[in-house]
Amino acid sequence: MVDSVYRTRSLGVGVVGLPDQYADGKAAKVWQLYIGDTRSRAEEYKCWLLSLLRKHGVQKVLDVACGTGVDSIMLVEEGFKVVSVDASDKMLKYALKERWERRKEPAFDNWVIEEANWLTLPEDVKKTGDGFDAVICLGNSFAHLPDFKGDQSDQKLALQNIASMVKPGGILIIDHRNYDYILETGQAPQGKNIYYKSDLKQDISTSVLWVNNKPHMITLDYTLELPQPVDVQTPPDTRIKMPMVPAHLCEHAILLLQGGMGTADVAIAINCNVHYVRTVLKENRIDS
Repeated sequence: MVDSVYRTRSLGVGVVGLPDQYADGKAAKVWQLYIGDTRSRAEEYKCWLLSLLRKHGVQKVLDVACGTGVDSIMLVEEGFKVVSVDASDKMLKYALKERWERRKEPAFDNWVIEEANWLTLPEDVKKTGDGFDAVICLGNSFAHLPDFKGDQSDQKLALQNIASMVKPGGILIIDHRNYDYILETGQAPQGKNIYYKSDLKQDISTSVLWVNNKPHMITLDYTLELPQPVDVQTPPDTRIKMPMVPAHLCEHAILLLQGGMGTADVAIAINCNVHYVRTVLKENRIDS
């Protein structure tokens, strides 16, 4: 495993641009290989999410980062009414395929899947009534929104739009990789993956880019080890690069506050540990 930290004084760094592996479909292909059976989730994660939703009396869920549908499928199976959206049509095709194959099941026949962008979410998704009982943004998805302007204005707009879909008194759940640990140590935490029951070996190399003494980007390079099929001469490319915009837990809570939480109960989840935003703000003496 190789980890590295890069520091620079400006964004004018002569580097090759990161390929958009979501747009070209590579992320979906590699992630699907890693996840395997979408119905096989780590029990700890499944119990955590279901208990949190049921604790808040949730029935209607909007999954704003459904990807290949792994979380949405689990929720549909558990009886929730789910609307699933993602900005990547390459990711959505896996969710659409699952819905089609299980269309004879009433719950899956009623499962709504649409393409949507966080920056235009109110126009892309029809909000029925006062909104959804719960909006979820899982899979460390929010960190993949680039901060091209350098002022987090897109992040604030996205959070404002996402929060606007939650009904008064509902819950917004955003999970958050342990960036406090990564920024302190320069590497991703090691150990058992609590999200997916994957048998594949994986290697993760971590790079941290600092600009003007501030963390600007974290890149995780995943390499999966797959058994070589006998009848295939060229093995599949199992490497994927995941660039993310990092934030400490407290900074993420402040960003949610600035994005406008309304009366929603907002939870940031790190490794199935829930940090309620208002509690984080109170602990850091920040007015909410």
